[in-house]
Amino acid sequence: MAQEHDLFDDIIEISKGFDFLKNPLGGVTDALDPSAPQWNPADYKERPRGNTIPCLACKNEKSGCTACMDVCPVNAIEIEEDAIEILDSCRKCGLCAAACPTEAIISPRLAPKNVYDDIVSAATSHETAYVTCTRALKRMPRENEVVVACVGDITAETWFSVLADYPNVSVYLPLGVCDKCRNTGGEDILGEAIATAEEWAGTGMGLEVDPKSLKCHKRREYERKEYMEKIARTTGLTVTKLNPATAALASVTQKLKAHRHQITQLERTLNTMCGTTTTKRRRTLTHGRQLVLSTLQNHPELAQNMQVSTPECDFDKCTSCGECVNVCPTFACDLVGSGRFALESTYCLGCGACVKVCPEHALKLVEHDASNLVVVDPEAEEKAAQKAKAHEEAQKVKAEAKAKLDKMLDQVEKLAD
Repeated sequence: MAQEHDLFDDIIEISKGFDFLKNPLGGVTDALDPSAPQWNPADYKERPRGNTIPCLACKNEKSGCTACMDVCPVNAIEIEEDAIEILDSCRKCGLCAAACPTEAIISPRLAPKNVYDDIVSAATSHETAYVTCTRALKRMPRENEVVVACVGDITAETWFSVLADYPNVSVYLPLGVCDKCRNTGGEDILGEAIATAEEWAGTGMGLEVDPKSLKCHKRREYERKEYMEKIARTTGLTVTKLNPATAALASVTQKLKAHRHQITQLERTLNTMCGTTTTKRRRTLTHGRQLVLSTLQNHPELAQNMQVSTPECDFDKCTSCGECVNVCPTFACDLVGSGRFALESTYCLGCGACVKVCPEHALKLVEHDASNLVVVDPEAEEKAAQKAKAHEEAQKVKAEAKAKLDKMLDQVEKLAD
């Protein structure tokens, strides 16, 4: 239901009018001002670098992983002698970073958590947020437009985490813009990633192809809060106290901070439960897996939509050689007891490297839903328990008060007789 326009909205509109009168040619003068930010596609591109530690090909050539090299449009990646080399011919498209299953190709700009934060910032503050590429936009982006080097740079895990909570996110990709792009395969990668994310989240992603349809409207509640914060900065008055409903709204920064706190707590929980192997190796969570686990923690019902693959062991064939443990990029595999294969599924990426290096073919990947990736939140459980206890005590007090009242009424009736 649409929110009723009130006096506060009128004040904001009047304020916008005054701002326009102060600088009626703002857009034109900004374009002519050499000190103003100018459109440069290179600002949204970044040359990735390799991290050999989690790289499957560097760990064991039998792993057969060539994901980064397969997706590179100019063959600018070489893996030789346990080292990753990014050649000068790199186009900085970022597809290799998105394709690497272990995040061994590093691009800080395209790190899943960073991309997630950028999209959520736009989606929280505006009615619609758009994700697009430099070729599609060709101008300075607005506040609600997130620009990446190629639309294929965003992983399915990132899209899934966004779709689960922010249905107002759309991809802006004009028809034909990818046809002549040298980042061959980017559009196909985008389609596959979004299709997977839509299946996991159980909802669809928006798509905009007409540049004239792009809108930049701030959310009503965000605009009101932003305006009151502006007054507070200029006058020193805490005006948010005048409107408790608006004061209760979390800012973008607060939401992102809460999300990061949740991921930190999740990692601590896992570290306490199963964070190290029997040989004291610390297990690691990729950024993408962190996003998935935090999303499933908030929406455990979505786990049944996800299909993940994890290795299962035929113990009759297993010789406890340890090759699976050595090649695992996150140390999800372990040999426990007298050398029995064990797996911590929350850390397993389903890359299949352990299956490929097993000399006895004792391991095979098995597909199943992601119910075992739902990590219980101790804080949420404690709060729920406290709430239940408080409700129980309140009901007890209510029952006692009712009993006393009934007793008093009985005595009054006896006196009346």
